Amino acid sequence: MVHVIKNFPTLAVSLDNNRLFCSRALYSGKGFTSSRLVNAFERCSLFGIEQIKLSTVLFNIKEVNNLCDIALNVACEIEPMCGEETEGSDIEKDNSAKDQYSLELFGKDCLMDSFTERYDTNQPSSSLEETKSSVDNGILYLEEMDEKVLSERILKLSRLNKHKSALVIYKSMIFSGLKPDLHACNSLLSSLLRNGMLDNALKVFNSMKASGLTTGHTYSLILKAVADARGYDRAINMFRELISSRNLREQIDIIVYNTMISIFAKANNWDQAQKIWKILQYDGQVGTTVTYRLLICTFVRCGQYELAIDAYSEMIHNGLSPESDTMHAIIGAYSREGKYDSALNILQCMLDSELKPNARACNIVINSLGKAGKVKLAFEIYDLMKSLGHAPDVYTWNSLLNALNRANRYCDAIQLFERVRNIRSVILNEHIYNTVLTSCHRLGLWEKAVQVLWHMEASELPVSTASYNQVIGACEVARRPKVALQVYYRMVRQNRSPDIFTLLSLMRVCIWGSLYNEAVEILKFSEPNGSLYNAAIQGMCLTGRLDLAKKLYTEMRERSLQPDGKTRAMMLQNLPKDSRRNRKPWTVINQWRTGPSWVCGVTWQSIQIQQLYSMTIGLCPPCKHTESRH
Repeated sequence: MVHVIKNFPTLAVSLDNNRLFCSRALYSGKGFTSSRLVNAFERCSLFGIEQIKLSTVLFNIKEVNNLCDIALNVACEIEPMCGEETEGSDIEKDNSAKDQYSLELFGKDCLMDSFTERYDTNQPSSSLEETKSSVDNGILYLEEMDEKVLSERILKLSRLNKHKSALVIYKSMIFSGLKPDLHACNSLLSSLLRNGMLDNALKVFNSMKASGLTTGHTYSLILKAVADARGYDRAINMFRELISSRNLREQIDIIVYNTMISIFAKANNWDQAQKIWKILQYDGQVGTTVTYRLLICTFVRCGQYELAIDAYSEMIHNGLSPESDTMHAIIGAYSREGKYDSALNILQCMLDSELKPNARACNIVINSLGKAGKVKLAFEIYDLMKSLGHAPDVYTWNSLLNALNRANRYCDAIQLFERVRNIRSVILNEHIYNTVLTSCHRLGLWEKAVQVLWHMEASELPVSTASYNQVIGACEVARRPKVALQVYYRMVRQNRSPDIFTLLSLMRVCIWGSLYNEAVEILKFSEPNGSLYNAAIQGMCLTGRLDLAKKLYTEMRERSLQPDGKTRAMMLQNLPKDSRRNRKPWTVINQWRTGPSWVCGVTWQSIQIQQLYSMTIGLCPPCKHTESRH
């Protein structure tokens, strides 16, 4: 009969023909006589237990028997060990940490009190605390000492998600000096992390690291868990500690680097992902397909298209074949960088590899070709898109309309818009309406622009200020000032604030339509702006309203607004003629004139122009002839 005293988890006694055997953790089952001194020393520092030192001095077999009698006389405190194994009954479901190959003593206080009374120890209280600490941490006596068998049990319990039971066996093995295999440790670590037991997982990880049982998979599991639970800052700190150690750095493989890149990719932190990429290159590691897929997708998602292209080039240089996700991402990178030819090559490579490009990739290529003015190629990709079974969406139609506008084919854009509007499955958005309004603006089709604007309002789409600007611009091209004013008033009633482009277009169309009073009112009720005054003064000068131009110029200078070069040139060109037409005879001219038109080699007209120019730039320098006269 074998008995285990849980207060002394490493001390098991076996009474067989009046011989006493200690546990295998102490003396490997070897018997001892009354003259032998038994000292038990165990450490459990890996699990947060301070060093446990059990010292039992046995002078004769009688004292040993008395100790066993104490244990046997305590009810429900010691139980016999089962001698037969039962398949699948290693650990109870109530997580009580009972092993069928170990028996535990639950009456801690009674047995310890009896032991300390019979054997007068110097520190009974500390011994009791150390013993209770060992019990609370679930360290059991194991009759089965085969490392392979116990590792299989840990593996089986971890797969069944019985993480507490597997952890108890793992602790007991480490406590007994046994070493679980690598597969069982990683499975236990994964089970603990699945159940949110990060602290216990870190303890197991430290135990594995001390025993040299860690692999790249181990580091990947723990780094990902730390990043999810405590932030990627803690994960990067742990990673730096790992790579700072020469011994541990040799164990880090490409899987660990992929894990760190995926951690930063999840947080869209492309900068840290790039740093991991540089460390990988510095260590001489060769990235895998997963490595470059993570890098390229992260860079594209964060708008770092040049880095994505560099990663793709390195991937091809290393002889790796990109996956579908990688090729879709790099198509977007090339398209946004304006390299539509490279995007077409990637699209062709996908077709050659019997990969099916998705609708988004086709739309991106069409948009890129449209911006480059390649209308024919854009419609060829559109036909390819339909042959692949993808239905064109609003993004497709908008890209095609923009391509036609870029090629100055505004009439074709309007015709395509009419075709799209008749398709019931297509729901037009404000972007398509704004694109066709741009076509109407360029052609001056104000009636069509107003009609499209009505459709937008009837569809309850948000009509922006830019949409009204396009309609007013179409009225400006068609010289329809009254219609432009009506659109402007409609815009104000819809609580849309006009911007500088609205006011400039409205100012020009009112002046060319001879609605000078309306133009002045626009200046009066809008915020002071130099561009508005410049446009108004230039329009007044070109239409011959020099009086209004001079008045607006004076008002502009009073508001401390600076005229541009064109406004100053027009004032110099037009104002002197008007002043000569209405000027009175100068007495100074009659006094100074010495010839038909010259005074000291300078005409009086030149002097007048100089004075007018000085007025336009805000300066009034005295004339040297006047100074000499005075």
